[in-house]
Amino acid sequence: MEHYDITSTSNSRIKEVIALQEKSKLRSKQGLAVIEGKREVSLACMGHMELTSVFYQPELISQDELTQIIGNQKATTYQVSPEVYQKMAHRSTTEGVIALGKQKKHHISHMPPLGKNPLILVAEGIEKPGNIGAMLRTADAAGIDAVLLPDMPSDLYNPNTIRASLGCVFTLPIATGSSQEIIDFLQTNHIAIYSATLQASIPYSQWDATGPTAIVVGSEDRGVSELFRKNSTQNILIPMQGAMDSMNVSVAAAILVFEAKRQRNLVSLK
Repeated sequence: MEHYDITSTSNSRIKEVIALQEKSKLRSKQGLAVIEGKREVSLACMGHMELTSVFYQPELISQDELTQIIGNQKATTYQVSPEVYQKMAHRSTTEGVIALGKQKKHHISHMPPLGKNPLILVAEGIEKPGNIGAMLRTADAAGIDAVLLPDMPSDLYNPNTIRASLGCVFTLPIATGSSQEIIDFLQTNHIAIYSATLQASIPYSQWDATGPTAIVVGSEDRGVSELFRKNSTQNILIPMQGAMDSMNVSVAAAILVFEAKRQRNLVSLK
């Protein structure tokens, strides 16, 4: 493992990291993700992401602690000054480590085999990286089998998605693709589709999520697409009792996911 010191904010490697943080097309072209924070880097390693470079500020994280986090990774390490690190850091509060890692393949065609009775969250066309990250945290907390992201406008490795997910983006089974590709995958695997929408719906308290289940939520402005609604086993809704007719998509996803888990837990106790 090679090691270098960087003290200049105009260093080409530092400029590369900053550009990768800001430009989705560059991340995609180079196949790299920028990972900031001890927990996030640790989870990236746990999720078998290959790190290529690791930048650390010794005033915030020691060499020994860094070695514990990255383990046997063969990444080149760079010790950077406080000024350089502040130039690189995307977050206002940080922990002294930023890594570059090789993006995984997430297309639905690369989805690993699922269990016998999978529970899946499908988040269609979600624009805000923070909402995607929040839903990934919910998926991790509930221990569901996979998260599918059809027609996602932003890239999965947006720094805000990584931050909002607290690194869950690296450890969860996640797949992307078009809405039609995701529907084909679900139908081929005999997974019932339950779309959260107002049209032709029943209250979520009345649906049956004890079998192979995919919960579909859509963007807050457009909702679930007609394509998903037409291919749903049953459309479901969360009854609203106030002046608003919708809620934050990550909150809605959490309600539906944990209702599904509640039903499954009751079945397992019988």
